[in-house]
Amino acid sequence: MINFYAFQGTVTMISDFHTGQTGEGEGCYQLLSVENSSGAVANFVVSPATYFVDHVMVAIGDRVTGYYDGNAPVPFIYPPQYQALVMVKDNSIQNVKVSYFNSQLVSSDGQLQLTISPYTQIVLTNGQSFSKSPANRDLIVIYGPSTRSIPAQTVPYRIIVLC
Repeated sequence: MINFYAFQGTVTMISDFHTGQTGEGEGCYQLLSVENSSGAVANFVVSPATYFVDHVMVAIGDRVTGYYDGNAPVPFIYPPQYQALVMVKDNSIQNVKVSYFNSQLVSSDGQLQLTISPYTQIVLTNGQSFSKSPANRDLIVIYGPSTRSIPAQTVPYRIIVLC
């Protein structure tokens, strides 16, 4: 199980990230520098495996949230450098939660509970339909309004299953 951590801020720099001396992956990896409202900076290594919600293009000045595995080793440098698993370009009309959801469809931090409707689209990262239960899986949940209870409850627009 991945322990998803998030860092949210504004993209301040995008550059190529070199992975080795052979030049084999040249141009396939990028380094995104993100600065939050407190002035803290984090660098995200974006690989071909990084999932961008809605497949959006990110540019300098965009507000984004980067999700990474909090249990993964990171180099002991400043600013911290994380392997980006999921990137979300902030959008005022939808919310996004990336987490493990248990058998009751409650997120691992206990802050969000899902109610699946017949209109909830459940797909894989490649866009294909997912026919099984999304319970007990790592999910990207795209939703709108939610209750103010703990956990907040919502009927998601779309669920992307991270297999």
